[in-house]
Amino acid sequence: MINTDINAYFLLNLIMKTEITIVLDRLRSAYNTGNIFRIADAIGAKEIICCGYTPFPPHPKLAKTAMGSDEMVRSRHFENSTLAVDMLHTEGIRQILAVETGLDGVCAWEKKYEFPLALVFGNEALGILPDTISKCDGIVNLPMFGIKSSINVGNCAAAVLYSVLAQASKTRRGHS
Repeated sequence: MINTDINAYFLLNLIMKTEITIVLDRLRSAYNTGNIFRIADAIGAKEIICCGYTPFPPHPKLAKTAMGSDEMVRSRHFENSTLAVDMLHTEGIRQILAVETGLDGVCAWEKKYEFPLALVFGNEALGILPDTISKCDGIVNLPMFGIKSSINVGNCAAAVLYSVLAQASKTRRGHS
């Protein structure tokens, strides 16, 4: 039997020590953005930074899929993701990673993460601005086995963010 009080305490402690900032670069869909706000709330992310034309609160379509998380997760808006990454460097974020397909990167499941951490997710058609990628500390991706080699940005964010928490959990419990 699992002691839920101990597990709840452990998870709360884990979330408090794994400070994660999510950067969204030119996402077109308010629904995808709202979905990521819900994921950010679920994992206890520090904040979401919306860049360029990414919808940001208050926004009616974003609010519909965010289901209140847009009011609970801190957010900021920057003109572009390059400026956001520059600011995060000055704010002491230890590791900033671009999440991209098709580039030389490390599988998100295998990456060693350092906290505080920022993850940059890009536009599904255009990706992350090249200038922004060059300012990141590395690239992570998800393995793609299909012909299309594509995944919805909200689904990608969920998979990557939960893999970060899974790895942090193993590291904190003494498993490598």
